[in-house]
Amino acid sequence: MEPNHPTLLSHLDADARPRMVDVGGKTATDRVAHAQARVRFPPEVATQLREAGFVLPKGSVLTVAHIAGVMGAKVTSQLIPLCHPLALQRCDITIDMEGDSAVIDCTVACHGTTGVEMEALTGASIAALTLYDMCKALSHAIVIEQVRLVAKRGGKSDLAYPS
Repeated sequence: MEPNHPTLLSHLDADARPRMVDVGGKTATDRVAHAQARVRFPPEVATQLREAGFVLPKGSVLTVAHIAGVMGAKVTSQLIPLCHPLALQRCDITIDMEGDSAVIDCTVACHGTTGVEMEALTGASIAALTLYDMCKALSHAIVIEQVRLVAKRGGKSDLAYPS
C-alpha cells in the first residue's frame, strides 16, 4: 500500500469515507496528554494587563481563560466530529506570562481506550481564544502563535516533543 493511501488514516474506511474509529476491542489504560498554546500580546497590551493585575472590564482575564480551557477540554467530542466522548479524570491548566506572551499548558488525563491529545489541544486552544476575546478591546494585534502537543502517554506509544 502506498504511504499516502487513505486507508492508512484511522478516520477513513477502505473507501476513504470518514468514520469514527472503533476502540471497543482496545484495552483501557491510563492516558495523559499535555498541549501548549502561546498568545503574543503587543508590548503595550502586556504592560496594561500586568498593571491591571490581569483584570479588565470583562473580568479576571486569566481566571476566565482557565475555566474556558477546562470547559473546552470537557466538550471536545462535541466540537471535533470524529472524537470519542471521554470521561476525563483531570484537566489542569496553567497560564504563565513569559515576556509579552501568555503560555498556556493544558494536561488532561483519563482511563480509557483512546487518547486525550485532542482534549488537551482543545483545552489549550479555547483558553488561548478566550484570552484573545477578553483582551481584544485593548488591541486586535494579539496573535495566537502556536498550539501544539507537547507529550502524550498511554496507549500504543509515549511521545514527547522538544520545545
